[in-house]
Amino acid sequence: MERTPLGATLPDFPWDTIADVKAKAAAHPGGLIDLSVGGPVDPVAPAIQLALTEHAAVPGYPQTAGTPELREAIVSALSRRFGIDGLDTDSVLPVIGLKEAIAWLPTLLGLRGHTVAIPEVAYPTYEVGALMAGCEVVRCDDPSAADGASLVFLNSPSNPTGRVMSADELRAWVEFSRDTGAIIASDECYLYLGWSAEPVSLLRPEVTGGDNTGLLALHSLSKTSNMASYRAGTISGDRELVQELLLVRKHAGLIVPGPVQHAMVAALADDTHEQMQRSEYAMRRLALMKGLAAAGFTIDESDAGLYLWCRKDGLNSREALDWLAERGILAAPGDFYGPAGANHVRVALTATAERVAEAAERLAE
Repeated sequence: MERTPLGATLPDFPWDTIADVKAKAAAHPGGLIDLSVGGPVDPVAPAIQLALTEHAAVPGYPQTAGTPELREAIVSALSRRFGIDGLDTDSVLPVIGLKEAIAWLPTLLGLRGHTVAIPEVAYPTYEVGALMAGCEVVRCDDPSAADGASLVFLNSPSNPTGRVMSADELRAWVEFSRDTGAIIASDECYLYLGWSAEPVSLLRPEVTGGDNTGLLALHSLSKTSNMASYRAGTISGDRELVQELLLVRKHAGLIVPGPVQHAMVAALADDTHEQMQRSEYAMRRLALMKGLAAAGFTIDESDAGLYLWCRKDGLNSREALDWLAERGILAAPGDFYGPAGANHVRVALTATAERVAEAAERLAE
């Protein structure tokens, strides 16, 4: 039988499609200001670095489940930071960065041939993970349109739009899960970055009624702890599902490195560094909002998270991307995230304060 390479079944890698625009922006006399990727640029807190280095000499295999200390730190932080109560150390699991967890979730749950629902405007890895698992994909934002889905990805605050789902909207999806048996996986990577709306976790008791059956929440330390290079995330929720994922991950060798597990404990135990980083992003967000408004952009939604979801009248996403590139600014075209994003661009807050200020000046010219 002739082999079909898996890569041939997947969409083009989004960032490869804007290489020419990136080159155009980089040719600006003042240099490239890259606001396209949500990758942190600020340093990791010293306590986290110290925890990593103090355990760098340990030679043995780490635990796939995470050390008891790490699992306790995850439970405590989720309760303290997000009001997620009722978890225990068997209902949380460390993962090798959130993108890995999302991409492999349909496969690890054994959903080949099933249907996966993703938002109309969505982080591309939801679709890619479903396609890698041999699943059908449906885009929808309402439970009434997700009939037949075995897995539903939610994302609040949304990447790219910054939209925040209300507790009532989340409860509707919980009811969908109760009625159909579908698993709900809520990507809450930006939960700590609420601006004009207060994000709510899928696992909050007022959403779940105290029952996490069929529900998973996905969190990351990449953004507010600047640990993207560490690859550190968590899955929490339904104990049986978490233990199912743990078993498969053991077989597959999907293990967070030991030194990173210790660094995660340090990050989860301290809220101060997150609060300071949040303040940095708040200032950068305000500067970019002013610059974009001065340039005639309309900012839609963007109530939370690390991005501004923008449009410029008369321009589609690729034309607006080119307009920004002429000023040495690289953003992400909205069509990366689905057909419904075709008239928007996503502008990230993840550049230094100095480069953000420069971007705002270029926009206002």
